[in-house]
Amino acid sequence: MSRKDPTAPLWRAAVLLRVITLVFAAAVVGTHHGEYASTALAWTTVGAMAAWTAVTSWYYLRPDPAAWFTGVDLAVCCAIMALSRFVLTEAQLEVQSVPLVPTVWVTAAVAVGAVRGGPVLGTVYGGVISVCNYVVRGYVDVDLTRDMVLLVGVGFVLGLAARTSRRSAERLERALRVEAATAERERLARSIHDGVLQVLARVGKRGRELGGEAEELASLAARQEIALRALVSAAPLDSGADEVDLRGPLQVLATDRVQVSVPATPVVLPGETAAELGDLAREALANVERHAGGDARAWVLLEDLGGEVVLSVRDDGVGIAAERLAAAEAQGRMGVARSIRGRAEALGGTAALDTAPNEGTEWEVRVPRRTGKRGSR
Repeated sequence: MSRKDPTAPLWRAAVLLRVITLVFAAAVVGTHHGEYASTALAWTTVGAMAAWTAVTSWYYLRPDPAAWFTGVDLAVCCAIMALSRFVLTEAQLEVQSVPLVPTVWVTAAVAVGAVRGGPVLGTVYGGVISVCNYVVRGYVDVDLTRDMVLLVGVGFVLGLAARTSRRSAERLERALRVEAATAERERLARSIHDGVLQVLARVGKRGRELGGEAEELASLAARQEIALRALVSAAPLDSGADEVDLRGPLQVLATDRVQVSVPATPVVLPGETAAELGDLAREALANVERHAGGDARAWVLLEDLGGEVVLSVRDDGVGIAAERLAAAEAQGRMGVARSIRGRAEALGGTAALDTAPNEGTEWEVRVPRRTGKRGSR
C-alpha cells in the first residue's frame, strides 16, 4: 500500500481478517467432514476461498485499490455462499448449528467495501451479504437477522472510520501546506523589508523633498510600498483548498488611496466564492480608478454576519448620475451590469449601488454563506 494512503492500516486489517476467517472456515469444514451432502464440494469450496484470498490479498495490498474490484469481490463471495446449497443437506440448511461453508469469511468483502467506499457502500455490502444469506438458507429468523445487523453495522462503522481517516489526512496536509507557505512568506517578508521596502521608502521621501516630477515618482513609490506591505502581511492562500479566507485576497488591494478593513477572525468561504468576490472588489476599484477622479480615495470593508458576507466598496469621487448608469447598461457596457451585479447574482447574492453626482459611489454586495465556518480556517 502507498504510505500516503491514510487507510493503509485498514486495508491490511481487512486482508488479515480474510486470512483468519479462511482458517476458521477450513476448521469448520474439517469438523463436519463426512456430514455434508457433498464433502468433496465442501473442500473444493474451501480451495476456491483460499485461491480468492490469495488474489484479493495481493490486490488490496497495492496502492489505491479500485472500487470495481470490491464489487467483483462481493459477487465472488455471494457465489461461494450459494455453493452451500449443494454442499449442505436440507436438514443442515434448516438449522443454524451447521454454518454455511464460508461462515464468517464473507465479512471481509464488507470490510473492503467499507474501506474503499465509506459508510454508505459498507452498509450496502453488508445488506447484500445478509440478503444472500437469507436466500441460501431459504428462510428468515431471528438468528439470521442478528447476523444482518452485525454485518450492516460493521460495514457502516468501518466505512465511517475510513472516511474520517481520509478527511483527517487531508486537513493535516492542508495545514502543513499553509504552515510551509507562512514560513516562506515570513522569510520573504524579512528579505523585502530589509531591501525593497527600505528603498521604496527612501525614494518616496527623497522625491517629496525634491518636488516637481520627482514628487510624482515619490507618489508611485509610496503606492507600491503600501501594496507590497499588504502583500507580504496578507494570510497565505492554499490554492488547493476547498475553502479560502477572503481576507487575504482583499488585503492585497490596499494602496495609499485604497484602505481595506477586514475582521480580525478568518472569513472562510468556498474557494470559488472567495475568488469571485475578490474579482468583484478589483472591478469596483478599477471603476474608481477610471471614473472617480484623480484624487479619489476608496475604502473596502468586509463584514461577516454569520449567515451572509457583506462586501462594501466606497469612494469619495465624482459619483455617477442615474441617467448615465442606465444609459451604460442599455448600451451594453458590461462593467457594472455583469462584472459586479452579475457576479453577485451568480453567487446567489445582491449588489446595491448608492451614488449621486459629487457624492461618491458605494457598492454593497451581500452573499449568503452556503459553506465555510465563521471565524475558522
